[in-house]
Amino acid sequence: MPDDKIDPDCLFCKIASGVIPADIVHESGTTVAFRDLAPQAPTHVLVIPRSHYPNAAELAQGEPDTMVALIDSAREVAASEGLEDGYRMVFNTGAVAHQTVFHAHLHVLGGRPMGWPPG
Repeated sequence: MPDDKIDPDCLFCKIASGVIPADIVHESGTTVAFRDLAPQAPTHVLVIPRSHYPNAAELAQGEPDTMVALIDSAREVAASEGLEDGYRMVFNTGAVAHQTVFHAHLHVLGGRPMGWPPG
């Protein structure tokens, strides 16, 4: 991965590179999936690109194939976690939407009925 696609100060870049340990549940050449430290559902996994983009919109613009890989990895995580009955995929974009780590990431939530509206 080119250095210009990594932020040395980013928590998720450090997890993707193995500098900071995490409970990894899935990896591909472009993505890493790990359990959330503050789960909001019985299954709560974060799927991140290995490259650094501050949010999902910028990832989609900069690396559309990686955005597709993120969704595909989320599908694989859901299957491996036994979420055949359904799951939710969530992107939070910006502080107002409660994004707290400014590295694009997808939440995979499941293991219980998901009410609507969320939040």
